[in-house]
Amino acid sequence: MRTQVCIIGGGPSGLMLSQLLHLQGVENILLEKHTQEYVLSRIRAGVIEHGFAKLMYEAKCGERMDREGEVHEGFFIADEGKMQRIDLKKNSGGETVIVYGQTELTKDLYDARTKMKGNLIHEVDNVVLHGLTSPKPYVTYTKDEKEQRIDCDFVIGADGFHGVSRKSIPANILKEYEKLYPFGWLGVLSRTKPVSPELIYCRHERGFALCSLRSQTLSRYYIQIPLSDTVEDWPDDAFWVELKRRLPAEIAAKLITGPSIEKSIAPLRSFVAEPMRYGNLFLAGDAAHIVPPTGARGLNSAASDIYYLYHALTDHYKKGDDSGLETYSAKALARVWKAQRFSWWMTMMLHKFPESPEYESKLQRVDLDYLFSSEKALGSLAENYVGLPY
Repeated sequence: MRTQVCIIGGGPSGLMLSQLLHLQGVENILLEKHTQEYVLSRIRAGVIEHGFAKLMYEAKCGERMDREGEVHEGFFIADEGKMQRIDLKKNSGGETVIVYGQTELTKDLYDARTKMKGNLIHEVDNVVLHGLTSPKPYVTYTKDEKEQRIDCDFVIGADGFHGVSRKSIPANILKEYEKLYPFGWLGVLSRTKPVSPELIYCRHERGFALCSLRSQTLSRYYIQIPLSDTVEDWPDDAFWVELKRRLPAEIAAKLITGPSIEKSIAPLRSFVAEPMRYGNLFLAGDAAHIVPPTGARGLNSAASDIYYLYHALTDHYKKGDDSGLETYSAKALARVWKAQRFSWWMTMMLHKFPESPEYESKLQRVDLDYLFSSEKALGSLAENYVGLPY
């Protein structure tokens, strides 16, 4: 087979790029290791910054998000039983975020690619990238026990942290930066009315907690737990009891509990790989960077990668302009590192760190006190949360 762009990875990043390129007449083939049903079964983040929302509209996939998504103009931080609100719209100059589950967003992208007869190939194995520094790269893979080959101009690695794309960059060229946090988030999805119309981030001596939502009938809650814990250690009743302990009393009293319909643990880590380009391979999303979920930057950082790639590839094919491709890695990494800083800051400010000296606990307190005493500090938080400009 021959195509212009071969995309590795069928998550929202790969699907979004495939859809946007298709609309511009750029041929592409997308390869995904798993079935579509498996991809759609993964529960992920649900806070969409305004830049990502604009990309969804440009991809002609925003209709259901408009109809069912929750526009949020702020969120709460709870500390020592007190609730204080961050007014995103006021402090960011008018921007907001949309709460819309990543699973739903991925469904919309799949539906769009299906309607346009996009070339999506699922359940592929043994993906190998060849000739990445040559003018004629190609990708081989196994499908139904038969080896296949795709010749292309460019390869996009959107296949996540464990994918083959980043591993195809020689070790003497690739540099990786990583920070592992000594805890994880236990997340529960329940078919219950959310306890708050806006997200609540809770700092507590027992550990961090987050009250989130996917809709007015679907809630998502998290608590900070040790890395040694397992899902089996946390039956539903124990989860709800611990969550209530960490919430302000008036919020805990209103919490509606119910059976979990999904429960999982996400270890927290920060990770960046540089460069994000090697020859005619371009990395995007989790293949190149991961952030803790505290600042809602993960999916949104991937979206900025796709924005830069989409425009760079379109300019290459329509205008013969390669400047976007040449500067992709530098531009993407500049925004990635800002997202890393914001997520790290939010994580450090709101979590309980095991064996942390009292000095650091005092600094957390000062950080929060300063935040709510300074309009400029609130503006910085809001600007980062709604999404820095591309």
